[in-house]
Formats: sequence, C-alpha cells, structure tokens
Amino acid sequence: MKKYIQDLQVVNKMILSKEYYLLELSSNQPLPEVLPGQFAEVEITGSDTTFLRRPLSVHDVDYDKNTISFLVQIVGKATKHLANIEVGKTLNVIFPLGKGFELINNSENALLIGGGCGIAPLLYLARHLKKQGVKVSTLIGVRRSSQLIELDNYKKYGEVLITTEDGSEGTKGYVVNHPVFENLKQFKKIYTCGPEVMMKAIAKRANEAGVDCEVSLENMMACGIGACLCCVTETTEGNKCVCTEGPVFNIHNLKWQI
Repeated sequence: MKKYIQDLQVVNKMILSKEYYLLELSSNQPLPEVLPGQFAEVEITGSDTTFLRRPLSVHDVDYDKNTISFLVQIVGKATKHLANIEVGKTLNVIFPLGKGFELINNSENALLIGGGCGIAPLLYLARHLKKQGVKVSTLIGVRRSSQLIELDNYKKYGEVLITTEDGSEGTKGYVVNHPVFENLKQFKKIYTCGPEVMMKAIAKRANEAGVDCEVSLENMMACGIGACLCCVTETTEGNKCVCTEGPVFNIHNLKWQI
C-alpha cells in the first residue's frame, strides 16, 4: 500500500485516565484507505529530547469526519509530551504502515483479546468485522478496574468480557483465566494484541483448540519502513521486520514454542 506523509490537525484530545488519552486527528485532504491492524509513525512536535517518531496503532478511522484516532498510553517522555499537545496544533504523520489483520467472513465468530494498551488496534478491527456480519466478542485484560477504558465504544460492536488481575471487575486473573477459554472452538478466529507473554499464552491455547490466531507484535519500531532493523523478529521464514512484514502475524509463522 502507498504510504503518505501528512500534517494532521489535532481536533480532539480526550484524557481517559491517568495512563491513557485519545488523540483525534483530521486531514485537509481525503484520508487514504487504512486497514485494521496498521499503524502510523508520529513526529513528537516540539520535543527537545525525542528525535525519533513514535509508532502508534490506528485506533479508529472515521471517513465521514475525515479523522483518524490514536489511543496512547503514557510510558515515557515522548508520550507524555504528546499528551500535552493542544487542540488545533498539527502533527506530522507517516501512514498507513505495516500489514494488518486478515478478516474472516460473514456469519462467523471472532474473539478479540487486548491486554493493557493492546486494546488500541482492536476497536477499528471490531468495526470492520461487524460490518462484515461477524459476531464479535472482545476480551479486555488489565491489572485493576481503574485501567478499563472505552468499554462503551467496544460494546457497540459486540459483547465485552473483562478480566482484572486483582479481581476488582470481571473475572479475577489473566485473560486466559476467563471462562471463554473453556470453549474456544466456538470461534473461527482469535485476534490479539498486548504483552508478548500474554499473546504466547493465548497462542498456546488457540493452537491446542485448533483455532486460527493472529497476533499484533509490539516490538520497538523506530523508522516504520524496515530500514533500521531494530524491530526484527524470528519467523519460520527467517528474520523479518515487524514494521513491514507485520505487525500482525499468524502464530504459525512465528518461532514461538506453542
């Protein structure tokens, strides 16, 4: 797919919690096609300490409003600086980048699983799947209930299941402790994004149940175009750049012990 470099205007900034915020950006020209699971490289405008762009999963796209949204977790100086940007300012963005999810067909069931900020690419995916007539279930895993965000938006596209490590809401434990894992065969496909240890546990359970599963890797990606080689991962076909050959991979194409 063709890549674009555009100055996008911040039209909305929503603080969702102490850790998360949502940026909605608008273009002065029609947005290109963006696929679920793709990402963007965003310049951290005005920062004296951050010189490299930051990769952000596409959270949602509204072609009627001509906007693209990013769900951002504050994890360092760059994302903290970005959280302070004012509405009306512009950000230079390279997008759409990477390989997205492979969508399943009409009248099938899909399980989407997000851990922490791994929920970011799943909203746009859920939107697309529902348009195709797929029954969507989204399982969200966090440490505590205060980290749960945007539940109403995910509920627009299907049922929402919850696990919290401290038991403050939903099922206590990790995502694989949720009762839905007792009957994975009801799903045609599983899509997941989050910490690698979580995705490996999900991949193992999906493989045992014979359910197709795709994961969105969160490797460090500095350039987004395969030039810096800092995001390389081992696959069954050799080492590949996550930013160009991923970030989405089928679990059987990765050298994971599942």
